[in-house]
Amino acid sequence: MKKIFNHKAIWTTALAGILSATSCTKDFDDMNVSPNSPTAIGAQYLLPAGIEASIDRYWGHRDRFERINIDAAELYVQHLTRNIYSNEGDDYTVSPALLANNWKGFFNDGLLNFQRIILQTNAESASPNANYEGVALVMRSWVFSLLTDMYGAIPYTEAIQGTSETPNYTPKYDAMDVVYAGLLNDLKVANEKLTVGGPAIAGDILYSGDILKWKKFANSLRLRLANRQAAKKSAESKAIMAEILADAAKFPIFTSNADNASLKCTAVLPGNNEWNQILIQGGRTDWNISKTLADKMNALGDTRITVYANPNKDGLYQGHANGLPDAIATNYLATSSTIGSAFTKAEAPEVIMTFSELNFILAEAALDGDITGDAKMYFEAGINASFGQYGLTTPAAYLTTVGPVTREKVLDQKWISLFAQGIEAWTEWRRTGFPVFPAPDPRAVLNNGGILPTRFNYPASEYSLNEAAVTAGRALNGTADDMKTKLWWAEK
Repeated sequence: MKKIFNHKAIWTTALAGILSATSCTKDFDDMNVSPNSPTAIGAQYLLPAGIEASIDRYWGHRDRFERINIDAAELYVQHLTRNIYSNEGDDYTVSPALLANNWKGFFNDGLLNFQRIILQTNAESASPNANYEGVALVMRSWVFSLLTDMYGAIPYTEAIQGTSETPNYTPKYDAMDVVYAGLLNDLKVANEKLTVGGPAIAGDILYSGDILKWKKFANSLRLRLANRQAAKKSAESKAIMAEILADAAKFPIFTSNADNASLKCTAVLPGNNEWNQILIQGGRTDWNISKTLADKMNALGDTRITVYANPNKDGLYQGHANGLPDAIATNYLATSSTIGSAFTKAEAPEVIMTFSELNFILAEAALDGDITGDAKMYFEAGINASFGQYGLTTPAAYLTTVGPVTREKVLDQKWISLFAQGIEAWTEWRRTGFPVFPAPDPRAVLNNGGILPTRFNYPASEYSLNEAAVTAGRALNGTADDMKTKLWWAEK
């Protein structure tokens, strides 16, 4: 359609603009704002962006040198193994790019978004919304917990202040015990702020605005962290656990698999599961089930393996050893099981905490004397919840085969249930020493002195941009910046 111009009006307007130019330039900055280029992004947009970026990164990430889960943690804990490119994680080699990209990604794509939500919606802001603030506190706490559990001391009390009114581009590092204390407090505050029936939130792609489930996640995550530090801060951890478990109305926790914290993926790109993008859309066939996992599950008659893995050409669920050089590992392509479709289909959920894990936490705490309760009941509930998570029923003889509850068995079952959650399984192994993995295959070629990594190195970017702080942070971990240093909560 043609436009009809009123030339007289144009010239009159132009002349008026020329004559008044000197008088209105003081308002020019206010006038020259494009409605299509907003200077601030609302919480309803920051929240889904932060949730998806953080969980995708934790779960696997579709890009090479970003996949901290399946190119590192899932291999370390011997859920998965590789049949090619063993130097990408399976032999304990870690690319400097993987370390730098994930450090940057968790801070910039996750924490920064959650921090902005908190500043935009807290009680001192122009648009307070306690539920947005509470949700952001939970997610911020979860991401910080990942970072400190992977690297050790991290920027925390002075972190994510680069865009504040008084920016800090060289934040100090805090010791892990300081970080944990802050996270445990923040999760309690988050539970207090989250109000069922309170202000509505939009953009919640984790729980669809269900504030009760957010409260359950906050308190369940608080139990995870309290249990994780229990050997180092026994009295404090016992007090936290007692407080939560004594008042289910004030401190609700997960009560079924319906409460699991998991990102519901879609069949539409780019909302598909990250493993789907790598293995199906990308056609990558690099990963198989580890022999360690397959042997353990087969010995127990554990039917979850039919979900975790696909049968090989002989109808068997088998794996091959970790750390084999490519020339040997590729020989297992025809016999090693691939990852099950429950984890590789487009709409497969990306899970970050489950009812099963919570029960194993409580079983361990009961055995350790940190809580009063029936360890056997929690242990069996954890097993049943894990089977139920995949629509399975625990085999009739399974609990008998597993045998009486012990701390080692709790952690063994926790390791099985954490399949695909490599970072959590790796953290639990580094904390407790369980499960006890078999000796490496004699043909394996392993770096890091043959020692299964106990932490990640700080990225090189920190030494170039924040050298004094990272050097002090390295000292807080107690020794060199290497992958053999045991972190604060390590019990052995």
